[in-house]
Amino acid sequence: MVWKRYSTQQAAARFDNAEDFTVGVEEEFQILDPANLKLTSRFEQLQKLAHDRIGTFARGELIASEIEISTDICYSMTAVEADLMAKRRALFDAAAELGVTLAATGAHPFADWRDQRIIDTPRYREIDEKLRYCAWRNMTFGMHTHVGVRGRERLIAVFNAMRGFLPHLLALSANSPFAEARYTHLHSARTQLFTRCFPRCGIPGPFRDWHHYASLVETLMSTNSISEPTQIWWSVRPHPIFGTLEIRICDCQSNIEDTLAVASLTLALVAALADDYDAGRLLPVLGTHEVEENLWRALRYGLDGKLVDFEKKKEVLATDAVRRLANYTAAAQIRLGLEKYTRRVANIIKHGNGAQRQIRIYEKTGDIGAAFHDAVRRSQPAAGRAAAGAMPKSKRR
Repeated sequence: MVWKRYSTQQAAARFDNAEDFTVGVEEEFQILDPANLKLTSRFEQLQKLAHDRIGTFARGELIASEIEISTDICYSMTAVEADLMAKRRALFDAAAELGVTLAATGAHPFADWRDQRIIDTPRYREIDEKLRYCAWRNMTFGMHTHVGVRGRERLIAVFNAMRGFLPHLLALSANSPFAEARYTHLHSARTQLFTRCFPRCGIPGPFRDWHHYASLVETLMSTNSISEPTQIWWSVRPHPIFGTLEIRICDCQSNIEDTLAVASLTLALVAALADDYDAGRLLPVLGTHEVEENLWRALRYGLDGKLVDFEKKKEVLATDAVRRLANYTAAAQIRLGLEKYTRRVANIIKHGNGAQRQIRIYEKTGDIGAAFHDAVRRSQPAAGRAAAGAMPKSKRR
């Protein structure tokens, strides 16, 4: 359904009648040749097999070596866990039947964009035509969390505040230190590649109110900048069709346990900000330049780095900033039954996120392939993690 058939008035009504704190998760997977773990363009065949197994839950996402799964609208994280695990398992089973395998990291470590094919659908033909080189270079794989927020003005207030916490979520979820056969020395190469290449991407500015946001979308539509509102690819955005706040900053997670932890912290944060709004407390709204500074620090250093506390005008360890975020959301975690999942945040901080795991292996072995092989193994459903295929060694970069 496109904006032309879904007016700003309808979108406003959708948010005004939305159900608070429903949640949905999307994951974008790499389709790989198991013999060498190179990207392979088998999307159409894999989608058909996956649909035959569990229904229409698998979708295309620009290139034919990528496939996305999404949960239904869920009313608890327990439901998300069951839905996501079933769909991951079905997708991996379909991949095995097809003779391919899958991986979940933010970027493929050694693929060449010139070898990729954009899928043949009206949506992606249009993106290809409009973006050309910017679309061709995109080989990134994200994790998106949708959270229901009731009330158009309340949504905008939470959106404005949520911008400032995107670097925290990125530091926690960073999982792409390699790209184009190089150790990039970034923790999230995906963020750099995607947000600095696609238009209408990265950190949006704050909006005065719903009308300010809706007016921008209408102007972009009427001036032929976009043909529908999901061509606004901000790292957090109102989703006017679903009536959700969509948080798009995170790298795809190899371990499903990490996916659930990151999604749960995201849900708790949205709920905590909405609670403060309801209580009449002033929400923190950082300027775009301030958020951009922390975004750079998060994509460059991840949990190994520091973020800026702009209120106190000092640096803080990224790990401490994430801990404070977890503490701030504690009441929401309890109310929404998220503690089982958010406890893993402390585990990630202690033992490392995906980027840190891959970097440790690379620093020990000098082999990007060995680091990626471990991520591929972790991506498998639990029963199959030990059976992931071998990977030829690659040169140290």
